[in-house]
Amino acid sequence: MDEKSFETLAVHAGAETVEKHFGAVSVPIYNASLYSFSDAESGGKIHNYETEGYFYSRLGNPTTDALEKALCELEQGEDALCFASGMSAITTSILGLIKAGAHIVAPESHYATTGSFLGFLAENFGVETTFVDATKAENYKNAARANTKIFYIETPANPTLQITDIAEAARFAREKNIISIADNTFATPFNQNPLALGVDLVVHSATKYLGGHSDLSAGAIIGKREIVDKIRHSTMKLFGGCLSPNTAWLVLRGIKTLALRMEKHNSNAEKIAVFLAGHSKIKAVFHPSLPEHTNHEIAKKQMRGFGGMIAFDVGTIEAGKTFLNNLELITIATSLGGVETIAQHSASMTNANTPKDIREKAGITDGLIRLSVGIENADDLIADLRQSLEKI
Repeated sequence: MDEKSFETLAVHAGAETVEKHFGAVSVPIYNASLYSFSDAESGGKIHNYETEGYFYSRLGNPTTDALEKALCELEQGEDALCFASGMSAITTSILGLIKAGAHIVAPESHYATTGSFLGFLAENFGVETTFVDATKAENYKNAARANTKIFYIETPANPTLQITDIAEAARFAREKNIISIADNTFATPFNQNPLALGVDLVVHSATKYLGGHSDLSAGAIIGKREIVDKIRHSTMKLFGGCLSPNTAWLVLRGIKTLALRMEKHNSNAEKIAVFLAGHSKIKAVFHPSLPEHTNHEIAKKQMRGFGGMIAFDVGTIEAGKTFLNNLELITIATSLGGVETIAQHSASMTNANTPKDIREKAGITDGLIRLSVGIENADDLIADLRQSLEKI
């Protein structure tokens, strides 16, 4: 059969595993921590990865394996690993690819806990990170040193929705023999495929859009087999942040509706971005669909849709809190990617511990609101936003 559309892939991803599960259309949940061998010889071969099989669920489980195969199809990768959280995926991957004294280049605007981890590496292991304005891909190249091991990319960035030219940043990485990692959580493989643009490794917080229902915690990496295998046999094995089979099954179920959900997330966000851009109480709106958004043309080039995340500035910390406190339909929470619309005030929540000068340099102003647009009716969401803005 010819190459399938994403919509079809999302429903059938990992389907080649059905024969292994007695024809079960829904992959069973294998609640097993260990697996027996028919004899010592076969056990030795499985344990030493000389032949396919399972021996201990921290290092492989049929349900998790089905999810990893599905993610490879969606992200066009060679191999994948799943983790207990998005941060486990990020930390385990970075630690598996560096040594003490290494150097990393990362964007100024990034998920706050990723930044905290990079700070932890600097304080405890001498692994320094240079944070750059990632809207200009050449800044990665200019910041590289002889000991640079990773270019870390996050686009659209959390929470400012900044866009990085993935292909250019990945090209600069290849020129200097540096591994490139892209956090694709905001975009999802429905909207963007960094591996196809030259990146070596993609990371996801599957807690967000892949799961999609605010009911699980999971992470994943997908990419070149050599890199994934290196992480599997080092930090993944040693740190043990494996994903439970029950949660892997929930993510697999979430993926089946990913295309449908992302279509609605995308269309709702575009409508809301236009509304916010025309509102007198809003100082600035950030969404890649807007023509005035920095690197809008690059977003058009590398994304099939612009995603469900929006950021907008209401001016002050007080205005941000007032806005949240008057919402009636929209949920106040610090996560994202669920079917319900979620709002947070970044300066007093996820970035509360970030020094103000660093926060503002990254574009996270006092009045910045991060909005994860859900799949409700767009007009209902706009009505709630409008009435709450009137209270500022």
